[in-house]
Amino acid sequence: MKRILVTGASGFIGRSTLPPLLALGYEVHATSSRSAGERSAQGVQWHRVDLMDRAQVDLLMAKVIPSHLFHLAWYTAPGLYRTSAENLRWVGSSLYLIEQFLRFGGRRVMVAGTCAEYEWSDGLCRETTTPMSPKDLYAVSKHALHLMLTSWSEQMKFSLAWGRVFFLYGPSEHPKRLVASVVRSLLNDQPALCTTGDQKRDFLHVDDVANALVAVLDSDVEGPVNIGSGDAVAIRDIVGFLGRQLGTEDLLRFGAVPTPRGEQPVVVAAVDRLRQEVSWKPRYTLEAGLTDTVEWWKEQYERR
Repeated sequence: MKRILVTGASGFIGRSTLPPLLALGYEVHATSSRSAGERSAQGVQWHRVDLMDRAQVDLLMAKVIPSHLFHLAWYTAPGLYRTSAENLRWVGSSLYLIEQFLRFGGRRVMVAGTCAEYEWSDGLCRETTTPMSPKDLYAVSKHALHLMLTSWSEQMKFSLAWGRVFFLYGPSEHPKRLVASVVRSLLNDQPALCTTGDQKRDFLHVDDVANALVAVLDSDVEGPVNIGSGDAVAIRDIVGFLGRQLGTEDLLRFGAVPTPRGEQPVVVAAVDRLRQEVSWKPRYTLEAGLTDTVEWWKEQYERR
């Protein structure tokens, strides 16, 4: 029996991991800190748990006894998460969660990391050769957790995979993130204030991110795996596509927001491991994914 415990299952990525896990035959147990989570995926067993409370974690593990752990939960409040001391608390709670998982016989751990662990100066980020150089507390905390878990997995002989997620977008995205903020401004007939948009980034639809993470988890691949498209696209092109989709290109204001100092011109994932070892490829093209996202936001506005 493949019994998996998914933390952060009601989050932006988490909710999209549930259908593919069910389709692969997992008995899915999902945690949320909010009223036992969302009920969007039929067949999921939900548990309302504060992962910072060790007593609650103990009871959860004793009740579920999972064979697989998919750890997505973390502090991700836009504008705050990169420098918040909550990151330090999440390192500690993550280690305790995994300790209890192993105590009850767990075998494979999958954790969501971040592309911000990498040194970005070369543009292309490769798991095996690109140096690590996290620049803020969020990235440092994720990277430190990865280092600790790597050593621990070698010592305790459990299987560990670490998905370094690049840039993402999609339905239900937080309103302050790039694609969502631009679409909402345009739907409100307000100017969308942007940088020049010359920087290039590697974007994936959230459903593709979730499916890629699930594919890694369900494989035998261990260690870090980049979760990206392998293509670098200019922010200006993404924003311009959104404007054309909504017929509001005149509301785009490139250069109205200063480009952050030290912004790297290109950040893109090398996806050799994801494509060759995991045998995964995205479902959405960038255009199809952005169109799906625009349609979702339009539906939300029509319901108001």
